[in-house]
Amino acid sequence: MRRHITLFIGLFLSFSAFAQTPQKFSYQTVVRNSGGQLLANQQIAIKISILQSSETGIVVYAERHTPITNANGLASLQIGGGSILNGNIASINWSQGPYFITNETDPNGGTNYTIISTQQLLSVPYALYAETSGSSTPGPQGEQGPAGQQGPIGLTGATGPQGPIGLTGAAGATGPQGIQGEVGPQGPITPGTFNHYIGEVFGGGIIFHLYKDDLGEEHGLIVDLTDLSNGDPWSNLTTGGAGVEPRSSWDGLANSLAIVNQLGHVQSAAALCLNSSNGGQSDWYLPAIDELEILGQNRFIVNNSLRNTAGASEIKRVDTANYGIIYWSSTEIDSNFSWQFSLGYYITQNSNEYKNLLRYVRAIRKF
Repeated sequence: MRRHITLFIGLFLSFSAFAQTPQKFSYQTVVRNSGGQLLANQQIAIKISILQSSETGIVVYAERHTPITNANGLASLQIGGGSILNGNIASINWSQGPYFITNETDPNGGTNYTIISTQQLLSVPYALYAETSGSSTPGPQGEQGPAGQQGPIGLTGATGPQGPIGLTGAAGATGPQGIQGEVGPQGPITPGTFNHYIGEVFGGGIIFHLYKDDLGEEHGLIVDLTDLSNGDPWSNLTTGGAGVEPRSSWDGLANSLAIVNQLGHVQSAAALCLNSSNGGQSDWYLPAIDELEILGQNRFIVNNSLRNTAGASEIKRVDTANYGIIYWSSTEIDSNFSWQFSLGYYITQNSNEYKNLLRYVRAIRKF
């Protein structure tokens, strides 16, 4: 289920001493998803309710807003200026507190409010309070005096009664960074984006292919950091074909299992891969021919990562000194032949070959 986190930023009131008090005060909120990512430049819907006496008290006023967040995920609105759902803000007697504000947010701009938070209004908007408290009209604001020198910090006294809101002082120095909290759960993946990248060291090897399934879940293919062999046969069984023919051009895992399940199987390139525990993984297999072709297409990025990873070796290619640098695939052609794969001078190339020839073996795995 999609979840989001909303953060209450603050509220303030501006009014004129020479005009009727506006029945509005400003409210700002930052909206993030459960992965901590800002919901930037997105229209959302916010239902604001003012409750009397407690967090579950009587709703004396409610309204709805549909602001658009800015690039920092900040939504700004004026309480008292939305579409009224219940009550009249002008009729609230602010002297009969305490009052609480409930924020209900639908990040998709509808009325399915999946984010709910309630906070006490610790400071009642002064102009609205004065309008209903029975006090006289406030006098003009005096000039701000000079800031005094900061004295030593004294002992914490008992909490006194809440005073009126004073003028905003100068910003203080930034305090030390607090302890980092625990990492939250992974948020939903936005269509068209990936959490991983080709060439990333991940899952015991190097990612060489990424894709998403019909549900938008991210998957990929990982190649081992090293060759498992520089000279092994496709199988000790060189004729007759596998009992369940391993002839898929793309499903190397199914091919590998079919090869080792043949009657009379003793040794094979597929068994080397299936029995490997390199990188702390146990689901390696001999790649199908299509998977090897994708690896060849991304060889530059993969080899760049392999070259900079301790203990790793690059995907080899044909050279003048050794024309036999060819990798086995798990895709069988018929009872006598299997596909093999090599990196030539200018292109990648596939060819069929007898199963008893010795070729390089490099395992891959899925995630």
